[in-house]
Amino acid sequence: MPKTKKAKPGKATKKRDVEPDVPQDIKHVEKVEMHTPAAEPDPSDETGLDFARAWVEFPDPADDEQVFRCDLTWLTSRWTCIFGSGCQGIQAGRADDGCCTLGAHFSDEDDEKRVAGHVARLTPELWQFHDVGTETGWTQTDDDGERQTRRWQGSCIFQNRPGFPAGAGCSLHILALREGREPLETKPDVCWQLPVRRTYEWIDRPDDTRVLQVSIGEYDRRGWGPGGHDLHWWCTSATSAHGAGDPVYVSYRPELIELMGEKGYEALTELCEQRLASLLPMAPHPADPA
Repeated sequence: MPKTKKAKPGKATKKRDVEPDVPQDIKHVEKVEMHTPAAEPDPSDETGLDFARAWVEFPDPADDEQVFRCDLTWLTSRWTCIFGSGCQGIQAGRADDGCCTLGAHFSDEDDEKRVAGHVARLTPELWQFHDVGTETGWTQTDDDGERQTRRWQGSCIFQNRPGFPAGAGCSLHILALREGREPLETKPDVCWQLPVRRTYEWIDRPDDTRVLQVSIGEYDRRGWGPGGHDLHWWCTSATSAHGAGDPVYVSYRPELIELMGEKGYEALTELCEQRLASLLPMAPHPADPA
């Protein structure tokens, strides 16, 4: 297994979630201009990456050539997004950005086309940088030729800054809520999937059959690639982001259904409920409240 190496100071952060020779889920390359060395995460807040996890594997009820492998430690944890209410941001000095500092790379042409249809409905009342985005564009190409949302004034062009009347945060997210939609309908794939990570691996079995294993788990620092270790702060292992009333498998129901299908999610829900019903569930998330 390849070792994860810490990115050198000043080197661009990159994130790829593409496994070789398997279907592509997210191809997301990100770069951060590190003007100052990244501050070390508060050790009292982030609990670390290596701890016991409870994984469960089960066949996909909708596809007999596919199995799910799910991290119950993560999916039954009490993580919640704390954007705007304690989030420290992935870049030092830009807490208001949350994880939007880098912009978002599109997973494919269909992803960009889908987002474009929703961008067309954004108004100046909902999108702070509507004039810039409509006049000079809301996409850009990075150094590797990958398409992404444009970065404007240090963050994603769709991010409304604090004090904007419609609200701070992603204008595409605000659009979805105003229209009674799920934000996953309007936002780039990578934005609504985080911090859930889906990966694929073909498994060759002893009887010469082959099955596609779909893993659903936590998008921790390692998910970003080597540069993930240089992020100023990351929420999935931070105690300040754990304490929600509902576990992740409940609060992320729409996203998990999109990633797994209705029947797959139903099977996952049953297993999560069995875990939580046990008197002493094995391998709890260390960032969860006691």
